[in-house]
Amino acid sequence: MFRALPEEIHDLGRRFEAAGFELALVGGPVRDAVLGRSSADLDFTTSARPDETEAILRTWTRDGGIWDMGRDFGTLGGVRNGVKVEITTYRTESYDPTSRKPQVAYGDTLEGDLSRRDFTVNAMAVRLPSLELVDPFDGLADLSRTVLRTPVGPEQSFTDDPLRMMRAVRFVSQLGFRIEDATADAIESLAERITIVSAERVREELVKLMLGAHPRGGLELLVELGLSAHVLPELPALSLEIDEHHHHKDVYEHTLTVLDQAIDLESPAGSGGPCEAPDLVLRLSALFHDIGKPATRRYEPGGAVTFRFHETVGAKMTAKRMKAMTFDKDTTKKVARLVELHLRFHGYAEAPWSDSAVRRYVTDAGDLLQHLHRLTRADVTTRNRRKARGLARAYDELEARIDHLAEQEEIGRIRPDLDGNRIMEILGIGPGREVGDAYKHLLELRMEHGPLGEDRASEELKAWWEARDQG
Repeated sequence: MFRALPEEIHDLGRRFEAAGFELALVGGPVRDAVLGRSSADLDFTTSARPDETEAILRTWTRDGGIWDMGRDFGTLGGVRNGVKVEITTYRTESYDPTSRKPQVAYGDTLEGDLSRRDFTVNAMAVRLPSLELVDPFDGLADLSRTVLRTPVGPEQSFTDDPLRMMRAVRFVSQLGFRIEDATADAIESLAERITIVSAERVREELVKLMLGAHPRGGLELLVELGLSAHVLPELPALSLEIDEHHHHKDVYEHTLTVLDQAIDLESPAGSGGPCEAPDLVLRLSALFHDIGKPATRRYEPGGAVTFRFHETVGAKMTAKRMKAMTFDKDTTKKVARLVELHLRFHGYAEAPWSDSAVRRYVTDAGDLLQHLHRLTRADVTTRNRRKARGLARAYDELEARIDHLAEQEEIGRIRPDLDGNRIMEILGIGPGREVGDAYKHLLELRMEHGPLGEDRASEELKAWWEARDQG
């Protein structure tokens, strides 16, 4: 299976061997090759020091196409004929108990380098150019059993690098593996240590978890093993104690079900359809959509339980948590907006909306309309089949009305019938606040009545202006 590596890689191995150094393909690419999966990453480890690696890479790339942004950690990269490689000197690394940055030291052997890897399934290597498989920790056996186990004692492994605990639950999501009992016990006992790792690195692992094939399994372990209490405390908080009358369901289980259902509604990967799998914004909005419920839970007279305005509170909580985890502003804004809008549809089944309300729904959703469609549908988890069918029919009707209005008017980009220049021309005024007020008035009319046409819009504008002066 490794003979199929590009000729450029075999050539690289021969160059390191000729220079008297060891080179081995290592980690994820080896694991994925055994699993029959393709890997975009080509990661190598070597006995050569960075300066020696650089000298060899310069002869291999031929045009000097190398990068050394990871030199401080012993890593250099290069590209030849489109084949990209990253090569790291044998090393060991660990965290000081109070530091967020790993301490790196160079190692002397391939086996020693493999011992510092996170899990045995990632602690396999293929020597180049001989293609000898090196598996000192029985990673192949664990791979066949789909088990995650650390090469050294799990307490030592997670003490050395606490981020490995996040990687464990991430691999559960990505690969569908299970965590070996002793490894899971170590995570649970050391979970608090994840707090010394930077928010950026934790966020990267959470994103990979959410984009995996089995995010629910990863999230469940994140909660069960105590990691979520430190990196995403809003998630375990959703496990509301069910009241004695069973008037509300476990919001945590509901959230995971909504996530599963949202994933089922993604467009197939590579299809180019809306919300193409895996869609991070859709998945995060499903995860966060009800996080405002614990803060808004109220017991009403008669035993009823309410969560009034949990969507508004939840949107603020979502933005705060995502900012703390260093998500980019665009993703944060989109997810928080979907959380804020996820209840907007409720009530439509009992009282179908006017065209004006439909226009406002589309306008408020903006570019997130397709995400909102899927989040709203995924949010139906009732076991009452009749109720579920009724909600599905009502949303089918709403989508059909949106499509119908879209055929008649530019519903996706609603604007007044007159722009700012035309408003100033008709009213004989210059730029200023009055133009903005007039624009908002015409936009309200457009929302309420649909396209007015320039003549009617001009008449409405003049009437509004006269009434404003008289007022």
